[in-house]
Amino acid sequence: MVGARLRVLTAVGARPQFIKAAPLHAAFVRRGIEDIIVHSGQHYDHGMSQVFFDELGLPEPHLNLGVGAGSHGAQTGRMLAGYETAIERYAPDVVVVHGDTNSTLAAALAAVKLGIKVAHNEAGLRSFDRSMPEEHNRVLTDHCADVLFCPNELAAAQLRREGVDRPAHVVGDIMYDAALHFAARAASTSTVLARLQLSPGAYALATLHRAGNVDQPERLGALLRALRAAPFPLVLPAHPRLQARLREQGLEVRAPLQLIEPVGYLDMMQLTRNARLIITDSGGLQKEAYFHAVPCLTLRAETEWTQTVETGWNCLVDADEARIQAGMREPQRPAERPAIFGDGHAAEKIADLLLGA
Repeated sequence: MVGARLRVLTAVGARPQFIKAAPLHAAFVRRGIEDIIVHSGQHYDHGMSQVFFDELGLPEPHLNLGVGAGSHGAQTGRMLAGYETAIERYAPDVVVVHGDTNSTLAAALAAVKLGIKVAHNEAGLRSFDRSMPEEHNRVLTDHCADVLFCPNELAAAQLRREGVDRPAHVVGDIMYDAALHFAARAASTSTVLARLQLSPGAYALATLHRAGNVDQPERLGALLRALRAAPFPLVLPAHPRLQARLREQGLEVRAPLQLIEPVGYLDMMQLTRNARLIITDSGGLQKEAYFHAVPCLTLRAETEWTQTVETGWNCLVDADEARIQAGMREPQRPAERPAIFGDGHAAEKIADLLLGA
C-alpha cells in the first residue's frame, strides 16, 4: 500500500472503541493516511458517544449507521448491512476494527464478504467464557482478519495455538497510549471530584453493565448488596442497561452507593486515577485501573486481561458477596507494577505496519 494514498475505514460503536480510535486517528493523520470513521450507533446516548468525540479530538464520523439498541442478532444484522453499504461507498483499502463488540464483528464480516482486508486491533485476547457474546466476537473476528495487532505476547501465542497463520504483531495496548496522552488534560480540565464532593483516595469507583451481571435479578441483587457494604463512598456511573434493570426490578440504590449518569473520558480518567479502589465488570476499566496503579476487583469469574491478575493488581471476585466485601476492606496493592501494556506507542506501530502491509 502507498502511504499517502492509503484509505482506512475505522469501525467504531462503543465507548472503548472511541478511546482506541483517537490515538490511532492522530497517527494516521501524521502519516497522510485517510481515515474514514463509520459509527455503528451501538452507543448513541450523548454520555456514551458524542462526549468522547468532543473530548478526544476525533472528527465527526463520516457516517453514523444509527443502529441503536436491540437483541444481539438483530443489532449485529443491521450493523452488517450498514457496514456493507459504507464499505461499498467509501472503497477503503483496509477496514480497522477494535476490540470485541457487535460493531467489531459486523464490520469485519462485511469487509470479508466484500473482499476488503481486515485489521483487528486487540487481537488474541481470550476469557475462555463462551457464555459471553464478546468472546465469540473476539474469536470470529480474529479468524477472519488479515492483519492482527496484539497487546502482548500472550495474545499472539494464543493466535498461534488456534492455528491463525496471518501476521500477528505485538504492538502494545492502544488504550495505554490514550491514558498517557490525555492524563495532563484530564488533570487540568476535569472538575468531577469537586462536583461530586469527593476527596482523592477516599472513595471507590464502580461500573456494572455486562448482561451476565445486570440481566440476572439474583446476581444483580447480590452485587448491589455487596456494594452497599462498602466502608467508603462508592461512585457508580450507571450504564443505560443498568438503569433500565434497576427500574424494572425495583432495586434500591442507597448510600454509600452514589449513582450518577455516565461521564466522559476525561472525567472518568480523573475518577479512576484518584480512586482507592476500582470495582468493575468492564474489560477496559480493568486496564485503566492498572495504568493508574489503582487496585481492582473484577465482578467476573474470568478476565481476558489475565496479566493484571497475575501481577496482583486485579482480583476476580465474581458475584461473591463475601469476597467483594473482603476485597473492599483490604485492597491489594503490590510493590511492583510491571510494564505489561507496552510503551505507549501502539498507535504509531499500527499505522506504520498498515503502511507496509
